[in-house]
Amino acid sequence: MENDPRFADFVILQAQNAGMFLGQIPNPTTGQPEVNIQAARSVLDSLEMLENKTQGNRTNGEDKLLQTALLNLRRLYAKVEAGQEPREEG
Repeated sequence: MENDPRFADFVILQAQNAGMFLGQIPNPTTGQPEVNIQAARSVLDSLEMLENKTQGNRTNGEDKLLQTALLNLRRLYAKVEAGQEPREEG
């Protein structure tokens, strides 16, 4: 099975959206970081649905990308939901 670049593009776009909703990426309209926990939850739910619906149909690369995105977003979501100040880790 071959990697489909559209899958990676979609996962990355959704992860960026979630990052914006969790205050990690400035809102392009205001230039300021903003938190919208409901929107972030919606994006996370969509990625989890994608994970379930594509089970067994992803390449190793696609699976690694999706699992990494979900792991990072779940951690960040939990921190923001708990009221902790999110910070970049690296």
